[in-house]
This record gives sequence, structure tokens and C-alpha cells, in this order.
Amino acid sequence: MKIIERKQLETLKKVMGTPDIKVITGVRRSGKSMLLKLFEEYVAKEVKNANIISIDFNNIDYEFINEYHALNSYIENRYKEGSRNFVFIDEVQLCNGFEKTINSLHTSMKYDIYLTGSNAFLLSSDLATLFTGRTFTIEVYPFSFKEYLEYHEIKNGRYSKYDAFDKYLLEGGFSGSYIFDDLSEKYNYIKETYDTLIVRDVQQRNKIQNTLVLEKVSDFLINNISNSTTGRSVTNTLNNEALSTNHKTVGQYINYLCNAFAFYKVNRYDIKGKDYLRSQGKYYLCDTAIKYAKQGLRNIDYGRVYENIVAIELMRRGYEIYVGTIGNKEVDFIAQKRDEKIYIQVSYNIRDEKTFEREVSSLLAIKDAYPKILIANTMQPEQNYEGIHIVDIANWLSEE
Repeated sequence: MKIIERKQLETLKKVMGTPDIKVITGVRRSGKSMLLKLFEEYVAKEVKNANIISIDFNNIDYEFINEYHALNSYIENRYKEGSRNFVFIDEVQLCNGFEKTINSLHTSMKYDIYLTGSNAFLLSSDLATLFTGRTFTIEVYPFSFKEYLEYHEIKNGRYSKYDAFDKYLLEGGFSGSYIFDDLSEKYNYIKETYDTLIVRDVQQRNKIQNTLVLEKVSDFLINNISNSTTGRSVTNTLNNEALSTNHKTVGQYINYLCNAFAFYKVNRYDIKGKDYLRSQGKYYLCDTAIKYAKQGLRNIDYGRVYENIVAIELMRRGYEIYVGTIGNKEVDFIAQKRDEKIYIQVSYNIRDEKTFEREVSSLLAIKDAYPKILIANTMQPEQNYEGIHIVDIANWLSEE
């Protein structure tokens, strides 16, 4: 498989040597293990006097230390006085009681520690409980469109960026699927990836007995990406299908799916009232190709798919995002990063005058001076309309 250098590698370089426990998280098969391997290679090449202690619990050769006492002894026996000691552990959760060893190593202040693991065991919400020291989390997503272009070496000279985006929209960002030429084979790979996530990171981790309800909740969220959704609306739909469940169970299952990085919930924010509305939000799929792999290609709602792609890209770029409401209008995203704020509307086709007016009306209703962007399938250079930047989605995705 071809390897490209991802921007998270630069993040790891920047935090190298800090006392935090570095934890690489993200959806299954998004590239966490490869990122750790590339960083290990960087350390071996660039850091003088580095002593690397590397453990890959995917490899049966390390099965003999899959208990925390044995793991601790293995690492301590390889410590070198006077060297910069790095510990790299892939799939750390496969070691029983791993957190005890990591806490002990961290307390000793002798090691620079980097971990990856199943999302079911290294949830962001659990890190403070697992580890007594500070953690620094690096989240890995499936490939962005920009990474897709780099991986396939697509430049303007070969065929247009816009054609490439049409392919990316269907193929998604799970790079493991790129080795297959046939789209159906790609989808088989993606479906198997998602089904494994459901079984291992959700069902087994949370000891779920009613797997049919879990599957139906997952299907509902996949089918309703970018739509306003509540746990109660999911429950009512399942009950109408003669599937007995309740609001509490459905809410738990949705939370489990989000913890496994399959979905991301985005809450609402009242722009005028300056208030967060937590009861109703939207759910975005980690990669829209899962939708096609699970449910087929019929009746694609490109507007909702575009919105999902933009949501994940904003999170990939480090923004905290909300769905904005102003009166009876909706703004797809309020994107914030420190003092930066951007209002973003996403549309598939704005060639129709009524559609264009509807999309810009929400942005025009906002009276503050923060930037406003309309992202759509224009296949044109950036334009400006009454202070609103109108940007083609392929161009926006391929730029920082």
C-alpha cells in the first residue's frame, strides 16, 4: 500500500519530548498504526541518542507480555541510562491492565510515551480515568480530499480536481479500500470495516445483547446524516417498525456509536440568543462512503452528503462546530477555533436563483462581522456576494 505523510505527523513532532502521554485515536482503520510507525521511523532517523522501545500487540511475537507486569518488566529492562527513551505501543488495550504500567512508566519521568488502541478502550472521556498523568490526544480521521489527491498523485495536468472530487465523494477516505479497482470491492472492504467496528468497538465493549436494535439505530443515523435528529425521534421510528425499545436504550446506543468515532454529534447554537441548544442536533458519519457501502447508491441526496463532508473536514482542521439557528433560519455551521469564527452554509447546486437566495438569506441575517462562506458545487473560482465568499467545494477541500 502506498504511504503518504499526514499532517498529524507534524503534530507528533511538535509534542515530542513533552511530559504528556500521547494517545492516537480515531475510527478503526483510519491510519493510527501507520502514523505511529512513521513517527517511530522519524525518531530513529532524526533524534540523536534515541532508545526506541517498540511494541505491536497486533503481532503475536508480543503475546508473551500481554499482562501489565510482564509489559512493565519488558520496557524497564530495555531502558538505557543517558539516552532519550521512547515507548511506542500499538493496540495497547490488548495488554491486560495496561493502564497500570503506563501510569507507572509516566510517573517515573524516564520515558516519552506514545500509544494507539481500540477506540472502545481509549475513549477521550475515559482517558482522565485511565491515566493519572496528562494526556495529549491526536485524532486521526479517514483521508481528506487533499490527502486523496496526494495519494493518487492527481494534479491539474492529469484530470481535473472536480472529476477527482466526484470519485472521492463515492470512494471516501478509507485508504485501505484504494488497493481495489472495482467500486463494489471497495465497498465490501468499507462495509467489513464498519461491521467490525460495530461488533468490537460497540457491541462487545458495551456487552449489548439486543444487537438488532443497535443495528437499526446505526442504520437510522446513516440514513439521516445532516438531518436534525433526537433520540426520541429514533425511538419512535423503531417502535413504528414494531421493534420494541425505549428512549434511554436508544440514547445509550447513539452515545456508544459516537464514542467509537462512527458518528459525530453537532449541537445547535442560537446565534441571536447566544445559547446552546443541546436537545436537538445533527449526526455526521465519519466517512460518507460507509453510507453507500451499507445502503447502496440509489437516491443520493448530494446536499446532505456535501454537508457531512464539510463537517468532518472542519473537525479535521481543528474547529469546534455548531449548527446555527437565527429566527426560523438555519446556518449549517458555526466553526470556531480560539478567536476565529466562521459562518458556513453548504449547498449542492446554487445555479437555481431560488435556491441561491434561500442559502444566502441565512448568512445575510447574521449582522456581526465574522466571515461568511457559501460552499457549493460551482466549479468556479471564488466569488463574492454582499460580503459572502462563494467557494467551490473541491477547491475549499483541497486548500488549508
